[in-house]
Amino acid sequence: MSVELEKYQDILDELGEHAGEVLRASWGEAARVFSPRGLENYYLQGATGLKSLGRGTDLVVTFIQNAPAVARELGEDSVSDLLAAAIKMYSKTSASVIAAIFATSPVAAARLGDPELFRGFLHLLDTLLAQAPRGIRPMLDHLSTLLGQLTLGGLRRWALWGAQAHKTNFDGQLKYFSLESPESIGVLQKERKGTLFIDVQRRIGMYMRALWGRDFFMRPTSGDFEQREGYRPSIDGYIIHLPDAFDDFVFDSSTGEEVRIPGIDLYRASAAHAACHQVYTTEQFDSTGLSALQVVLIGLIEDARIEGLAVAQFPGLKQTWLSFHTATPQTGDSAVGLMARLARILLDEDYRDNHPLVMLGYRLFSENKAQQNVTEWVREMGIRLAEEMQGMGVIYSQSNDVIDILYRDDNQYMWEFEDIREAGQVVAGVTTQQIRKYVSVMEMINAIDVPGAGDDANEIWVLNSEFFRDEETTSINQQEGREPPPDPYHYPEWDYQMQLDRPDWCTVLEKRAKPGELQMIDDIVVKHKPIVARLKYLIEAMQPQGVQRLRKQEDGDEIDINAAVRAMIEMRMGEQPDPRIMIRNVRKVRDLSVMLLIDLSESTNDAVLGSESTVLELAREATVLLADALDKIGDPFAIHGFDSNGRHDVEYFRYKDFGSPYNDKAKSRLAGMSGQLSTRMGAAMRHAGSILKQQHSSKKLLLVITDGEPADNDVRDPQYLRFDAKKAVEELTRNGVSTYCLSLDPRADQYVSRIFGAKNYMVVDHVQRLPEKLPMLYMGLTR
Repeated sequence: MSVELEKYQDILDELGEHAGEVLRASWGEAARVFSPRGLENYYLQGATGLKSLGRGTDLVVTFIQNAPAVARELGEDSVSDLLAAAIKMYSKTSASVIAAIFATSPVAAARLGDPELFRGFLHLLDTLLAQAPRGIRPMLDHLSTLLGQLTLGGLRRWALWGAQAHKTNFDGQLKYFSLESPESIGVLQKERKGTLFIDVQRRIGMYMRALWGRDFFMRPTSGDFEQREGYRPSIDGYIIHLPDAFDDFVFDSSTGEEVRIPGIDLYRASAAHAACHQVYTTEQFDSTGLSALQVVLIGLIEDARIEGLAVAQFPGLKQTWLSFHTATPQTGDSAVGLMARLARILLDEDYRDNHPLVMLGYRLFSENKAQQNVTEWVREMGIRLAEEMQGMGVIYSQSNDVIDILYRDDNQYMWEFEDIREAGQVVAGVTTQQIRKYVSVMEMINAIDVPGAGDDANEIWVLNSEFFRDEETTSINQQEGREPPPDPYHYPEWDYQMQLDRPDWCTVLEKRAKPGELQMIDDIVVKHKPIVARLKYLIEAMQPQGVQRLRKQEDGDEIDINAAVRAMIEMRMGEQPDPRIMIRNVRKVRDLSVMLLIDLSESTNDAVLGSESTVLELAREATVLLADALDKIGDPFAIHGFDSNGRHDVEYFRYKDFGSPYNDKAKSRLAGMSGQLSTRMGAAMRHAGSILKQQHSSKKLLLVITDGEPADNDVRDPQYLRFDAKKAVEELTRNGVSTYCLSLDPRADQYVSRIFGAKNYMVVDHVQRLPEKLPMLYMGLTR
């Protein structure tokens, strides 16, 4: 069922213009991952609830942008948990910290991979706010690194150690949580696990699918936050819960040498064993009247039965499991030792063990495993072995005697079995992505009477070109399914204090430019008619001249007869002749692409001193005159603009692209330009450069028009974004893109030369002369 954003117009109005625009940009992704109920109760009401807190727009925007990613990874209920935690913490910390929690929540959701672990992570943040509030921000800045090496339990121990060690030392606290102190790195290395589940989940899933030709849903679990038996695997319905990390399995072989098995092999063995339960355990076992020892032995026999069935089908699995069976007669005659020895002999017929209980178990298993009534003979065999063990005086303790076979689960599945496969339940948190399949016109024509695909469709058909039904103004492509949302573009940002790039730190969102009144552009041309007349002669001089003949050349394509005659006369007169008697034919062609990048920050709405026009209006006038000139010259050009509201929301507008005509449509977009928010220049220039680099011209020019220095609402250090913009200029220069800045700030000399270079900028002291200056500047730069 399609959920249209327009039905929530009251919510858009309540959020305000900027947050409403961000919501529109994120709506496509949100509609895919949220149910209609989740969209309204969690996503939209969550955004309006955060707005009502009165803690700024950045908090709301960050939630709107990141909540769909959390829902996609863990399900929409985790978004509710995130909101509840934010409301709980908002009175304890600043809005910027809560925004940082929202911003990093997709990282935590992806790395933890389980709703319960995600709730544990939010609880940890709440705990740290009470014990080490100054450590929250730096820890979140390094969250990807931390969760790339630690489980949630390891992160919890690492963070609480730092909170206790630096309870009153605030500088030490900052260094610890920023991973800058030796003890921070030391504790990190101590808590680091061998293999994290999230790093091998995809490989294990493919391994299981290759064996049984079906998908098995796996979730990580942590012994620190789950009420389960340590880190043992378990099965809950369709979900296989595996430990969030496995250390390498190390044991001494029979020769006394140390054997090390990688953690990924332990994951393979554990996942394959749990899958065997889901494939081969088809009936529920009855635990009524059974003792704890009988329950354990029945589970051990069932484990052996399902593994035997799997090995018969896939012989290679035997060695996968057998590597973790290290029991020998020297293991001992305790309850745990005997059960470990029994487990090994039931899997490995080559294992030799003369203990009466082990031999009895092997004989009973071999005699009965072919029987059809599975639950009955497994139950009877378990009871028989329990009686024999008790008869031998072996004492079993349920709390202390746990079989040390790491890959096997807790066997709760066999006692709580329900055939949910026939019930058709859907696994929570598993979402499908809508696929847009491109088809031919005839395929579309043949299916044109079929009802259109809605938002819930897994596949929709679209054409490479637009197709309209009779008397309809909306194409089939627009009617079918959801409109694909624009992808966010992530760019690094330079931290001059660390002297490192922050990877994927800024997000550029391309927004659709709003059209304005076309008459405004025509009025600009009429207003500046004298400048247009002056530009006419310059344009004619700059247009390609075809082939030019250059005289007085020492080497060339042909002889200049007049110069040759003069040289002969000079030789006859005994004078030194001029050797330049050749003519060279040169083809004069302009090979240049230029992009005009306009700063659209809030300050451009200010009126210019001594004029009735605003900075934005003068910038628009200058852009129109330059665009008109470029259109006549024939140079490929584009006109883009940008503003920002924090690093996660750098808005980017395309008013005219390369290859598109400078027509009424482009002019109406220029007429609709508006100024808002801040100026995160580095990210915008990187995005503009990525577009400009796709041009095939030998020369590429990025011309930036700005009325102030780089700044944003989430940055307090005035030097931070200046150095980042300087780094962006250096990166563009290395990639063959020249940059030039036209600054409208009278005080720009203090910083603009450091960003763009001593010769690559101009400060326009009299802004009202901008419409005249910009076209002339371009002519001079590209002559």
